[in-house]
Amino acid sequence: MITVNAMGDACPTPVIKTKKAMQALTGPEVIEVLVDNEIAVQNVSKMAAASGGEVTSEQTGEKAYKVVISVKGGVTTAEAEEEACACAPAGNNTVVVIASDRMGEGNEELGKVLIKGFIYAVSQLDTLPKAILFYNGGATLTTEGSDSLKDLKEMEAQGVEILTCGTCLDYYQLKDKLAVGAVTNMYSIVETMAQADKIIRP
Repeated sequence: MITVNAMGDACPTPVIKTKKAMQALTGPEVIEVLVDNEIAVQNVSKMAAASGGEVTSEQTGEKAYKVVISVKGGVTTAEAEEEACACAPAGNNTVVVIASDRMGEGNEELGKVLIKGFIYAVSQLDTLPKAILFYNGGATLTTEGSDSLKDLKEMEAQGVEILTCGTCLDYYQLKDKLAVGAVTNMYSIVETMAQADKIIRP
């Protein structure tokens, strides 16, 4: 049995850890996923079932849950490594647009947790976007001190364009603090969005 410890992990980390464990399999196996909330149980169970696993779950204690996934097989190690290292392929023209340092309306602290999780989830997609555009408050996410720099730098290394509005950096007095990607202008932002096949907004 393989154990995936996702206790204390924020969404979408439990799903991503489980997916990677399933992709690494080369034959029948049972995966035990440990999580600390019911939403994680639901998300992991849904992903595992959609991937062909047989899923059961149980609560083992206060804020302690176990999801058991029986898998008949999985992708080969080589295929798993290929997926993990996949760069944005030629012809892919999906653009992610981030206009705020938080996701959604409501609690500010929650919004910042969500935008960090969103960027991490984008970095784990099988097919990465062609570009990620940052403007207005989103410009702060590409500067020194951002919690998302590691994920953004990893995507940039795999061929994703990370572009931040120069006017926005100037406004927030952050132009000398840019830590990943390049500075762009509003015309280029509009042009990139106009040419995109798909635009994703958090």
